[in-house]
Amino acid sequence: MPNKEMLLIPGPTPVVDEIYEALAAETWAHTDPRFVSVFANSLKLTKQLFNTDGEVFVIAGSGTLAMEMAVVNVLAPGEKLLVISQGYFGDRFVPLAQTHGIQVETLQAEWGQQVDPGAVADKLARESFKAVTLTHVDTSTGVVADLAALVPIIKRSGALLILDGVCAAAALDEDMQKEYGAPDYKIDLVLTGSQKAIGVPPGLAIVAFGPRALAAREARGLVGGYYVDIKNWLPIMENPGRYYATPPVNMIYAFNRGMEIVMKEDLPRRYRRHEALGKAVRAALSTYGMKPLASEQAAAPTLTCFLYPEGVDDLAFRRALAAKGVVIAGALASLAGKAFRIGHMGNVTGEMFSQAIRLMGETLTEMGHAVNSEAAVAKFREVYQF
Repeated sequence: MPNKEMLLIPGPTPVVDEIYEALAAETWAHTDPRFVSVFANSLKLTKQLFNTDGEVFVIAGSGTLAMEMAVVNVLAPGEKLLVISQGYFGDRFVPLAQTHGIQVETLQAEWGQQVDPGAVADKLARESFKAVTLTHVDTSTGVVADLAALVPIIKRSGALLILDGVCAAAALDEDMQKEYGAPDYKIDLVLTGSQKAIGVPPGLAIVAFGPRALAAREARGLVGGYYVDIKNWLPIMENPGRYYATPPVNMIYAFNRGMEIVMKEDLPRRYRRHEALGKAVRAALSTYGMKPLASEQAAAPTLTCFLYPEGVDDLAFRRALAAKGVVIAGALASLAGKAFRIGHMGNVTGEMFSQAIRLMGETLTEMGHAVNSEAAVAKFREVYQF
């Protein structure tokens, strides 16, 4: 099934034929040994992705469901959560947690900026929190969190670290056994969805619990939810032949193939590819007068939010570009109409972006903003040596 458009939004990302073919395969019974084998393999690969010695959960749902699973399984009503936010999707943890009676406080960075580690250290020195949420890459701003600076500060406080990896998993390192300065300074929980850097259609919520996060769930007792309670899913993750709720059979086929593609590429190489791709896209589009919201130091490998040059109509530009087969996303909140977001993650290629960058230049020129498309493409290829 060939893709008719280049879907270069922050997610879902383009799906390759191998994954479409897996998705379109004959639906087996969810207890069929053939399906059980596929599901088990996908779980094994997911554990490898996060290098966890805990447990992973892959269930029907979205990244938002994964966020809720992460929070409600380790925090009881009345307990305190610190939300470190670098954009819209960091902020979403606030109403989500408050719905479950959790006390929430926030530390918010200015959009386009990374949160100040000193402010985090000061906050955690003055108050005690059961857990801290951190968005690895915020999809609204294209800002990447500085794990090397923040993880030791958070773990030193004794809090659990919940890492939102929706726009990062399979593109940035999220090794749950990595030590950030001390043996116990590790990421406790990572959540993501299937539709971004993993490159599979939307439909799966994916959560990895490390040992401390599993212990926190064990100490919780009853959880204010049935579908989201990981204790109900544990027997299935240990043996996918068991039944709790019917798994999305064809989505598991697609996810398994997607994870095979991820692991075949080799994770360190995949991380380097995304880093190089992000830099190349920013360098190329900057020649059009498009300014990344985040500085290069704070910019994510997976997506960029670009401010338009003066005089470019956002909706007209995106509509004209879509007519040429390149789909990008508008910006959110106060940036709406002033910026756009472009995803550069998953199973995308350099050739795809060479074409997209050329078409973006042509579109700007047609709108009366003359630019040099060939120079931009040359800059992309110069930077993207991969």
